[in-house]
Amino acid sequence: MSDVSLDDRGRLTLPKEVRERYGERYHIVQLHDGIKLVPVADDPLGALRDEFADVDKSADKLREDAREAALDEAGR
Repeated sequence: MSDVSLDDRGRLTLPKEVRERYGERYHIVQLHDGIKLVPVADDPLGALRDEFADVDKSADKLREDAREAALDEAGR
């Protein structure tokens, strides 16, 4: 972990090792006790396709399965 500071214009410079590992673009998420930088892929849709390439079910089927599981867990 590294400590970094904002410059006089409010910019934050990430260490080279961080940029090489996670990339150049980040989404800032505000939490109740701080912030989190979430890397954004150069091609976000491509990254999603890669992440879910092994999923054989449609979005509708996944949604229905999740609904059924939630109802079961709630004691339907």
